[in-house]
Amino acid sequence: MGPGIEDPDIGPLMNKKAVAKQAEHVADALATGARLLVGGSGHDAGALFFQPTVLVDVSPEALIMHEETFGPVAAIAPFDGEDEVLARANDTEYGLVAYLHTNDPRRIYRASRALQYGMVAINRTKVTGAPIPFGGMKQSGVGREGARLGMEAFTEVKYVCRDWR
Repeated sequence: MGPGIEDPDIGPLMNKKAVAKQAEHVADALATGARLLVGGSGHDAGALFFQPTVLVDVSPEALIMHEETFGPVAAIAPFDGEDEVLARANDTEYGLVAYLHTNDPRRIYRASRALQYGMVAINRTKVTGAPIPFGGMKQSGVGREGARLGMEAFTEVKYVCRDWR
């Protein structure tokens, strides 16, 4: 077994097209100047697996910085300040989930309000579960699944106004 397969959080992707998208995003990032630290190709666990991959010095123009990857590829890019990184994080037509790691409570407040994503995970990676209103912004979806907000999509509201004469 290859690296990462012992980790229960690493599993197969949904289909071969998803595996091809990982490879495309990695190849594009490398072509635009990124460096590969680990992974970067298919996995010997099977046709639907992709190696956990870390790319550094990823260009803002790389596809992975603008498209939803939905795979085990981490794109790391340098930045000079909080305003710049928030602007770059929002510079996409997608907005499912953003991840923020910091111990600064003021930064948590500022960034979680500024990020244009349906979900923001702070100092953690798991954001889903039955009580969570799962969903994104922009091209990542309208509405929510799960929790009370997910049920409202299936609720028909009727207002009846009547006099009792």
